[in-house]
Amino acid sequence: MGREREREREREREREREREREREREERERERERKREIERVLEREIVEEKERGRGRERGREREGGGKRE
Repeated sequence: MGREREREREREREREREREREREREERERERERKREIERVLEREIVEEKERGRGRERGREREGGGKRE
């Protein structure tokens, strides 16, 4: 009887270890996805900033030069 209970406890410990590994995998995946989303946002902001910069340059060319104060 004692051996069977010990085997059952060992199986339960193994199931708990597997659940913990799964939680860690899920956490790493969430972290990777969060980083990918940050990169996408930054890329979009960089592109938008470049587009705004090109618009300002074109505007100055039409005005006949750079900023004058």
